[in-house]
Amino acid sequence: MASFSLPPINDNPEGGWGPSTSNLPPQFKFKDIPYAPYSKSDKLGRFADWNDLSGDNRPTNLGLSAQANARTGGQGRGRRDGQPAFGSGTASAFAYFHAEDESSFSLVDSKAGTVRRGGAMARGRGNARGGAGYSRIGGQRGGRGGFSGGRGGGAQRGGRRGWRDWEKTGRTRESSVAISPDWAMLEEVEFHRLAKLRLEVDEPEDLDTYGRVYPYDKTYDRITTKSEKPLQLLDRIKYNPTTSDDPVIQELASKDTATIYTTDVILAVLMCAPRSVYPWDIIVVREGNKLFFDKRDGGPFDTVTVNENAADPPQDASTTNPNNPNEKPAVPETPSINSATSLALEATYINQNFMFQTVIENPPPPAVDFAKPNPFYGPDETEPLASCGYRYRVFDLGITEDEDMRLCVRTETDAYLHGQGNPTEGQGLLTIRALNEFDPRAPGAGGAPDWRTKLDSQRGAVMATEMKNNSCKLAKWTVQSILAGADLLKLGFISRVNPRDNTRHVILSTTSIRPTDFAAQLNVSLANGWGIVRTVADMCMKQPEGKYVLVKDPNKPVLRLYAVPANAFTAEEEEEEAFEGDDIEV
Repeated sequence: MASFSLPPINDNPEGGWGPSTSNLPPQFKFKDIPYAPYSKSDKLGRFADWNDLSGDNRPTNLGLSAQANARTGGQGRGRRDGQPAFGSGTASAFAYFHAEDESSFSLVDSKAGTVRRGGAMARGRGNARGGAGYSRIGGQRGGRGGFSGGRGGGAQRGGRRGWRDWEKTGRTRESSVAISPDWAMLEEVEFHRLAKLRLEVDEPEDLDTYGRVYPYDKTYDRITTKSEKPLQLLDRIKYNPTTSDDPVIQELASKDTATIYTTDVILAVLMCAPRSVYPWDIIVVREGNKLFFDKRDGGPFDTVTVNENAADPPQDASTTNPNNPNEKPAVPETPSINSATSLALEATYINQNFMFQTVIENPPPPAVDFAKPNPFYGPDETEPLASCGYRYRVFDLGITEDEDMRLCVRTETDAYLHGQGNPTEGQGLLTIRALNEFDPRAPGAGGAPDWRTKLDSQRGAVMATEMKNNSCKLAKWTVQSILAGADLLKLGFISRVNPRDNTRHVILSTTSIRPTDFAAQLNVSLANGWGIVRTVADMCMKQPEGKYVLVKDPNKPVLRLYAVPANAFTAEEEEEEAFEGDDIEV
């Protein structure tokens, strides 16, 4: 006969219900488990309830507390009355954190699947507001039926997504400089931290002035779309050397005039860094107690961006994935003249020629010479110089009166306005820039209206679109004008004669803006810009003497500081010169 034995009974000598805690194995003890706040009024149901309780055919996670549902995006019952759940403000101790960087993950199968919402295709009315829906015409106010999703379809309103926008999220840009694995990353700063900085700086001190400026031709202020002028090609020389190659800055550095030395182009990029989208890099050289901010020849500082801040900026032609040659590119092929690189070169060409064309070189009125001649124009040069004046100014970045932190910057002015004072004393100086239109219907246009039909009647709308699509570029131009002490910023509107030809352009109109007023319209804070400069300077001054590179991540709003060898970029220049020499010999 089979034997029967009673199972062991764990008596609780403490007098409570259940087994004693002293007899439990370690894995059953609630040790080192964080406490999640909850409310007694929270209703707990089944772990998964597939009943339609909210009317939108979405499953509701009732196994979680109300505040947990609020964190995970579920339809928690505790939030239906509009009252905040108990303990919802406490940081979740059970939150999941990524242990590795998953930005390099890519999906091989890029075919677009059918988007479903609420058990039906998102081809009808869509959500009432703020949802994602299809839209044939991006950026316009969609109707209530057809392909439009509720109010304001497209990618221009309420965070909506436009036609085939899911294929645009995978676009990646390459860094402006190749990051060597031998470089050591020293610091990393996110843009949202830079946006909180602030430093008030007093008026600068003028050290010296160089160059010659011509008067601005006021007839260009009367140009309209019906009396357009062709943009001319003029051969002029305008120098923009980097900081270390400037003989004036070298002389000032030998006299210990300041601690930081740079140019207005580099300084403007640094002050407007949180607005930048495209990658860039700044070479930082520390010699003793001095910092030199330099740019690379042929780098991003020598060209002008186009629609950098647009919702769908221009892209370069896509390439096939080498790991999967049969994969369809995520980005459709873009015409070469409307690619990001081609548009940048075109905008640079337009800016230079518009600047050369809008000044009067033959008196009257006469040209104005500054205290000293152009320091970069050699005796062997034969081509005429462009109108340009250099002002070397010093800003005090010290926080306290005893702190010696001075910044020397070379600023540029392009012309002067006749009858507005003495230009040699900083009166009536101008900076001249140009905005360009390539094709309103091309990809990357950013929803810009046709200038020929809207510029005269709706200039405010045109300007508002440019301020949105080119926020970073306009902010940099404004900061350069303020640094140089210019009274006005002249903006020209240049368009192609034919949208398919990027070699012929016409001037449609010009406008004059005070830099300080324009900075207020663009929401540009100089105090924030100076705070960024001071933070970067302190970050570099903590490092030993040597060469460093400040790199803007091509795909993230992040700045990184790398330590590089002393010959990091000189070797590339020597190789290029040797290569060019070989071509000449052949």
